[in-house]
Amino acid sequence: ISPTKRKGNFTCNIDNNGRKQGRLSPGMSNLASAVFAGAVGAAAAHYFLSAGARKRPRLEPVSTSHASPAAGHYSQAVKNGGEVFVSGLLPIMPDGTKLSGNTFEAQATQVLRNLEAILHEAGSGLDRLIQVRVYITDVKNWGLFNEMYANKLGAHRPARCVVPVPELHFGLLLEVEAVAAL
Repeated sequence: ISPTKRKGNFTCNIDNNGRKQGRLSPGMSNLASAVFAGAVGAAAAHYFLSAGARKRPRLEPVSTSHASPAAGHYSQAVKNGGEVFVSGLLPIMPDGTKLSGNTFEAQATQVLRNLEAILHEAGSGLDRLIQVRVYITDVKNWGLFNEMYANKLGAHRPARCVVPVPELHFGLLLEVEAVAAL
């Protein structure tokens, strides 16, 4: 243990790793020691508990009847801090009707409507999108999706990834997930 500093009835030593180690002086009365230890303990507990509360994320599920319903153990979206995380959206109508067998354009239109409705419910919008991930079953539809997406988003250009996949649930042709600012 290196240098020792003394202030009143409290001694502070600094070990070789730079950590402070404090102790009460032997001459301090038992009552004063108890009061001092209690005050230090209460202050430390308050500091660490309030710091933990500030850092703990507040997760808030988002749900709207204006988009495809969550059909499994998940939320349509979750708000956390200043962002909203939107679950994978399939081309399913708000009443649960799956658009299997419909054209790619019809399915993409519904997915973008679902995304817009969920973002609106969360207090965000398409113009606040940060990142979008699109899964498509046929890479030939990439150009059409890109055109529809650009028309819907206008000048806003969030980060995006388009991933060709062999198949999606219910034989649907695309799925979209996103992150947006609130």
